[in-house]
Amino acid sequence: MDLTDFLLVLLRVVATFVLLLLVTVLNVWAERKIVADMQNRIGPDRAGPWGILQTVADGLKLFFKEQVNPRKAEMGMFVLAPFLAVIPAFLLFMMVPWGRPIEFADGSTFPLQGADLNIGLLFVLAMSSMAVYAVVLAGWSSGSKYPLLGGVRATAQAISYEAALGLAMVAVVVWMAASGEDGVMTLSLSEIVARQQGTYLGFLPRWNIFPQFGAFLVFFIAAVAETNRAPFDLVEAEQELVGGFHTEYSGMRFAMFFLAEYVNIFSMAALGATLFLGGWNGQIDTLFGWSTPGWLAAILPTVYFLFKTYVIVFMFFWIRATLPRLRYDQLMNLGWKRLIPGAIGWLALTAVVAAFWRFDAPWA
Repeated sequence: MDLTDFLLVLLRVVATFVLLLLVTVLNVWAERKIVADMQNRIGPDRAGPWGILQTVADGLKLFFKEQVNPRKAEMGMFVLAPFLAVIPAFLLFMMVPWGRPIEFADGSTFPLQGADLNIGLLFVLAMSSMAVYAVVLAGWSSGSKYPLLGGVRATAQAISYEAALGLAMVAVVVWMAASGEDGVMTLSLSEIVARQQGTYLGFLPRWNIFPQFGAFLVFFIAAVAETNRAPFDLVEAEQELVGGFHTEYSGMRFAMFFLAEYVNIFSMAALGATLFLGGWNGQIDTLFGWSTPGWLAAILPTVYFLFKTYVIVFMFFWIRATLPRLRYDQLMNLGWKRLIPGAIGWLALTAVVAAFWRFDAPWA
């Protein structure tokens, strides 16, 4: 790799990192305003226009707060846990393409994606699984009973819903193999986006959510549980566990857990938009026969991607504002008795259809 290639890779990584930081600030503010509106409250309205700088103010406050070290904590693991929460959250989003690759005059391309691995989905699952280690280590190393209970809950919850999440992704992979010209499976997210280009019957977008709606439901429910969001936030239930696994954390260490949660929300929503909603593919200009200027054609794919992602992010916020927290037995029953059997059944149905009905028919 020469210096130019290295700088281009570094630019992609930095651009992805900056994008995640910006959307995290926006998402925290948006959730506060949306939930407040749904609950007939005002929400943040003093720091900046419409309170949009409230997240920045909270971040600065946490940055200057004292770092409390519990007397019985295992300090090595206690300090390491927040980093284990943040790093996999950022690495997961690195696999997601958030715009059409930029083509240069010499024929080279600059992909709007942190990294395009041919095992992208496996990497996503690996990083998603890594997040539970941060929660478990934070709970165990704090030397306190409530964080330890939160860590144990997180382990059982991750095992229960990681399987359903993976099975939903496998169903998409099998379907993509059936819809591809060569019938070869792919785990590359950019290739999955490319195979969702075009339309069914001339007007219906060739997105996976239409033939794979069952897999999308399983994926979304499992994603909410994997990010420890309401109504699956048993690992930090305030009424039972004070603050759960991060009870003993303060200052920037607590802020890192907070940052990891919102990065994971956006990353899971972006992954859902990539797998099921066509990623950065859009049909507005082609459906209406518009003549799109060059500069607009360059940014429209990113606009499509962000719009689809925020539709799913809004669903995360909506659920938090409306649904009560599940009991722990209900959480386990939903995962083991509903989601996993449903995901296995849907995968089997997808495999049967893919084997006997190739989607290169004239109407497709």
